[in-house]
Amino acid sequence: MKMKAAKILLLLVCLKAFCYAAQASKSSDSDEWEGEFFTEIPKIKYEGRSSKNPLAFKWYNAEEEVLGKKMKDWFRFSVAFWHTFRGTGGDPFGAPTKHWPWEDGTNSLKMAKRRMRANFEFIDKLGVDFWCFHDRDIAPDGLTLEEANQNLDEAVALAQELQTKNKKKVLWGTAQLFMHSRYMHGGATSSELEVYAYAAAQVKKAMEVTHYLGGENYVFWGGREGYQSLLNTDMERELNHLATFLQAAVRHKKKIGFNGTLLIEPKPQEPTKHQYDWDAATTANFLRKYGLTEEFKLNIECNHATLSGHSCHHELETARINGMLGNIDANTGDPQVGWDTDQFLIDIPEATMIMLTVIKNGGIAPGGFNFDAKLRRESTDVEDLFIAHIVGMDTMARGLKNAAKLIEDGSLAELVRKRYQSFDTKLGAQIENGEADFELLEKKVKEMDEPYVASAKQELAELIFQSAL
Repeated sequence: MKMKAAKILLLLVCLKAFCYAAQASKSSDSDEWEGEFFTEIPKIKYEGRSSKNPLAFKWYNAEEEVLGKKMKDWFRFSVAFWHTFRGTGGDPFGAPTKHWPWEDGTNSLKMAKRRMRANFEFIDKLGVDFWCFHDRDIAPDGLTLEEANQNLDEAVALAQELQTKNKKKVLWGTAQLFMHSRYMHGGATSSELEVYAYAAAQVKKAMEVTHYLGGENYVFWGGREGYQSLLNTDMERELNHLATFLQAAVRHKKKIGFNGTLLIEPKPQEPTKHQYDWDAATTANFLRKYGLTEEFKLNIECNHATLSGHSCHHELETARINGMLGNIDANTGDPQVGWDTDQFLIDIPEATMIMLTVIKNGGIAPGGFNFDAKLRRESTDVEDLFIAHIVGMDTMARGLKNAAKLIEDGSLAELVRKRYQSFDTKLGAQIENGEADFELLEKKVKEMDEPYVASAKQELAELIFQSAL
C-alpha cells in the first residue's frame, strides 16, 4: 500500500514538473505560443453612442458611408508597432512600468516573433486593416549588418504569414536611424562617411522588406538629421548629403519595383536641437530645391506640428495645397508639456478640422491614419491598449461626421467665399492670372474711392464651426 502511494506521489510530482516545463517552454519560445494573448478581450464592435461598454465603438462604424465613402476607407487606420508592442512606459526619470504577460524580458528573436503574433491578434480584434513598423522594433539588431538582416528576414517571414492569414496590410515601414550610438550625428547627414553608408544599407533592407510585405508607403523620419550647433556644422554640405541619400532611395525604389509612396515626416527638434525637416513648408521647399517633389509626399504628425509652433490643421493644409499630403500620424501633445508626448488624439474640434482638410484632399489613400501614440506611463492594463485606440478611432469618426455636416450645410464655405468675392471680378481674374501689372493696378486705384475693408467675421465662422460639434 505504501509502495502504491509512493508511486502515485511520484507520478503527481512528475506531472507537476511536466506542466512547469510546458509553461516554461511556452513562455520562452514564441513559436510554441498557443491560444490567445488577449483572452479577456472580445472583437471590438460598433454599439452606438448610447453604449456604456468601454470595449466598443460609439462613433466609429467601419461600414457607414459618409460623403459617399465608407468610414474605414476615409481613415485606413493603422496600429504603430513600436508604441503598442515596444512601449515600456519608461522615461528619463523612471524605469519601465508596463510588463505585458507575453514578454520575457529579452530582445531575442523568439521574443520578437511572439510580439509579432500579439500584434496581429491585436489589430484583428481591434478591427483595423493596417500596421506600421520600424525595422529594429520588429527584429533585434545584430553584431553585424548581416546578422541584423537575418533577424529581420525571420521576423518578416512570420509577419507575411500572419498578414495573409488575417488579411492585413502594412501601411508603411521605415528604418530606425536614431537609437544606435552610431547615429548620434545623424545617418544621411552624419559627418562620418561610414555611418552614411551604413544608414544607406539599413534603409535599402528596410525598403526591401516593406516591399516584400506589400507596404503601401515608406517613411523617412530624420530624428538625428540636423544639428546641435552651427559653429561645428557645414549645413550646406549636410543638406546636400541628405538630398543625395533620398535621391538614391528613389532609384532603389524603382529598381526593386516598389510602387509605394515615399514619405517624409517633418519635426522641428527633439532629439536633435534643429532638424532639417522642421515643418511642412520647410520640407516642401527642400524637396523643390533638390527636384524631389514628384517622388515624395509628407507624413504629418499632429504633435510635431504643435512643436513647430503650428496647428495640425495648418500643417495639413500646407501639405495639401502643395500637393504633398500623404499620411497622418494621429496623435497630440499636452499643452502644459513642451515635448513630444505622443498622446492619443481625443480633441473633437481638432479632429473636425483635420477631417475638413482630408475631405478637401479627397482622402489620403494610399496613406492613412497611423496611431503613432502611446499609453500614458501610468496605464498598465492590457485592456488599456484597446481602450486608447477605441477612443482615438471614435474621436476621428466624430471629426469626420462633424466635417461632413459643415460641408453639407455650406454656411462656412459661403462665409469664406464672400470674404474673397472682390476677386470674383474682371480685375480680380486678371490679378489671379498674373495679367495685372503694377501700372494697370495704379490706374485702377486712381479710378476708385478709398477701399472698403469688410469684416473677417471670425466669430461667425467659429459659431458655425461650433454648431457642428
